[in-house]
Amino acid sequence: MKDLYNFLNTISPIQENTWKEVKNLFKEHSLKKGEFFLKEGEVANNFGFLKEGVVRAFYRNNEGAEYNKHFFTKNNMIGGYSSLVTQLPNTINQQALTDCCLLIANYRKLTDLLDQHQDLERILRKIAERYFVDKEKREVEIVLLEANKRYAIFQTEYPELEQLIPQYHIASYLGITPTQLSRIRAQNNRS
Repeated sequence: MKDLYNFLNTISPIQENTWKEVKNLFKEHSLKKGEFFLKEGEVANNFGFLKEGVVRAFYRNNEGAEYNKHFFTKNNMIGGYSSLVTQLPNTINQQALTDCCLLIANYRKLTDLLDQHQDLERILRKIAERYFVDKEKREVEIVLLEANKRYAIFQTEYPELEQLIPQYHIASYLGITPTQLSRIRAQNNRS
């Protein structure tokens, strides 16, 4: 729970009485590599704090092709935010790429605390703002930047992932083929 406390407290200070109520909502949970935290078509009720491991968020089109949207690494929140808020079926999948250890909680139980704890409301607002900014940044990168620039950003933002996950997941995230990624990596090694 210490990592979750530190995560929340660095976003905005959390009061001790708020923390006592929040920590009681979370339970330990594990995901084995390949297991899903969330599947498309489900209505999300829970969210999680990723203590260890890597989870990918991805879409699957009608032909079954997968497109990685985001990678979640240690000390990040995961869950189907749109589905949690709207209570509509989720359109995204979240799958463990490594064995994972999480703390999970029911979203409604957490939001029930907001009226009594302004510090918690501020933390959740700042988390939502952070994810919105990250989403917009990612959309701009995919549309406006060349693949080699997107790869450089990926290496900066996720320095440990290349050793942990298959290259085709990275290529999908970058919006390129695995062959294109191999060429970019080869060019970088020559430089």
